[in-house]
Amino acid sequence: MPTDTTPLQVAQADQADACYLALKARDARFDGSFFTGVTSTGIYCRPVCSVRTPKRENCRFFSHAAQAEHAGFRPCLRCRPELAPGSRAWSIQDASAILAHQAARLLDEPEAFGMEGPSVDALARKLGVSDRHVRRIFEAQFGVSPMQYLQTRRLLTAKQLLADTDLPITQVALVSGYASLRRFNAAFVEHYGLNPTQLRRAGAPRVASSAVATLAAKPLQRATTVRLGYRPPYDVQAMLAFFATRQIHGIEFVAEHEAQKKLGRTLRIESGGHTHIGWMQATFDESRCHLVLQVSESLREVLPLVIRRARAMFDLDADPMAINAVLHSPFPSGDGLRVPGTMDGYELAVRAVLGQQITVAAARTLAQRLMDRFGETIETPFPQLTRVFPAPAVLAQAEGDALGQLGIVKQRQAAIVGIARAVASGQLALHGGSDVPATVTALKALPGIGDWTAQYIAMRALRWPDAFPAGDVALHKALNVQHLKQPAREAEAASQAWKPWRSYAVLRAWSTLHPAKEAQ
Repeated sequence: MPTDTTPLQVAQADQADACYLALKARDARFDGSFFTGVTSTGIYCRPVCSVRTPKRENCRFFSHAAQAEHAGFRPCLRCRPELAPGSRAWSIQDASAILAHQAARLLDEPEAFGMEGPSVDALARKLGVSDRHVRRIFEAQFGVSPMQYLQTRRLLTAKQLLADTDLPITQVALVSGYASLRRFNAAFVEHYGLNPTQLRRAGAPRVASSAVATLAAKPLQRATTVRLGYRPPYDVQAMLAFFATRQIHGIEFVAEHEAQKKLGRTLRIESGGHTHIGWMQATFDESRCHLVLQVSESLREVLPLVIRRARAMFDLDADPMAINAVLHSPFPSGDGLRVPGTMDGYELAVRAVLGQQITVAAARTLAQRLMDRFGETIETPFPQLTRVFPAPAVLAQAEGDALGQLGIVKQRQAAIVGIARAVASGQLALHGGSDVPATVTALKALPGIGDWTAQYIAMRALRWPDAFPAGDVALHKALNVQHLKQPAREAEAASQAWKPWRSYAVLRAWSTLHPAKEAQ
């Protein structure tokens, strides 16, 4: 049962009252922004939970699931807190709070720590501070220690896999970050009062939505299916159209029709010294604000990482209310737009180089030639998916003549090879847990990479919400500064009013242009 002590609540009484109103309305816009602990049941829920609304005096509000679990509450089996979109607070003024949120961002990214795995010592080294300081500022900001925060993330990941998949419990334990089944079972019993087998039996029935039912076609029966939540509004059509205009045949496909809005692609994931190759298919279930993700059997061992990357690719953790509060006035038609990410930061970086100073269509042609020449073949249930994007080691060894024959100019040849070598050697990491300023600096030190390319990569691969490619020609046209003497400076000046959401402002500006004129 929850502790009798006063829990670490989201905010003051007026904010708690606002949370209760959102809870009563089951407002999906607040999903993941807070959790409600109910003292009469010992359960914590999402704002969208369909159970009868508890009395106000029985509610305690928390900004993170880890806080609710630290206070003794168990996750609801009906609304399933592990499905909630993540909380992202970017506009924070206090330096300690900024550092604490950077630490949480690292803990949320499985790739950030490599083979050593997450620890307070590793976290402190990455942040450039002492482990004592990390613990102090983290607990002050979130009310739990970094390891308690990490354990909640691991347990909720495991809970989702137990509820949504038929993975053996031992495999669920391993992919969720537990070194042994014994520790996994002990953590479950301690936090949830049930062992994993009991929790799997007690979970809500797996009734497939229309999207899931459609996806459960015979060729995909061995795939693993999970659901991922997001906050509305979400312009699904715009997101899929963005990917459709850039799709490379063989590695991806996009279906934009009303009956089934989906995207499929192949991917390669390096993790723990091993290479995993497979495919995924993502289908939007807009009635539930869910993305239904299917993942090939070959990627089961890295399923949490695939889920994390899918959340980033489709920008599922964005907070539209916070973003629209800043951007609705200058861009009133873009409230549902998200920043498209990527399943592979290295691939995105190569494609960004190919798109330097040319149209989307021209960049797509070059990318297709690169794929046809260097891509690895793969068997999938989809006739549209036959290849995997070339591995970093492959392009690192690419000869200039081979790239030149594809129509890639020398400057871009050097940039592609430079990126591939830096990634292959481990000198460059391109994912959401990377240090943004340091990574941008490292990118610009490579041959053929300037500010536009580095900012574009920061926006889409590093998931930085405040990236701004001030030199983008299409952006100049959208902002009507292309005729001025220094359009980049004018665009930069205009963008100051859109902080810290300039990446979203860029997407909104691009959306006002004809697709053929849109930036890469």
